[in-house]
Amino acid sequence: MDIGDVPFSRTDWSEITRVEHKGETGISYWRTFEEGNVRVRMVEYSPDFRADHWCPRGHVLLVLDGVLVIELKDGRKFELTPGISFQVGDDESNPHLAYSDEGAQVFIVD
Repeated sequence: MDIGDVPFSRTDWSEITRVEHKGETGISYWRTFEEGNVRVRMVEYSPDFRADHWCPRGHVLLVLDGVLVIELKDGRKFELTPGISFQVGDDESNPHLAYSDEGAQVFIVD
């Protein structure tokens, strides 16, 4: 990961406005910090959330609360619980999709 043009800063996530993003089902709420070439997000997924697209973007994602399932386009599924992360690079051959039956809170760097 090459993080460029990002001076030292601290983020109080409670001060960042939540933005609603509808999924195929359910809703996610993003609090986003962007600077230089990095985006950092605190995301809350509602119960019964399912993303509305296959994502080819690279991420580091850490589950803080709840259960999130990551499905790869080849059919593999990975259940992530608090303290478990996944990492994937920008790669059109590794599209992934997120969903959660019970809801989840995650921290994402991309």
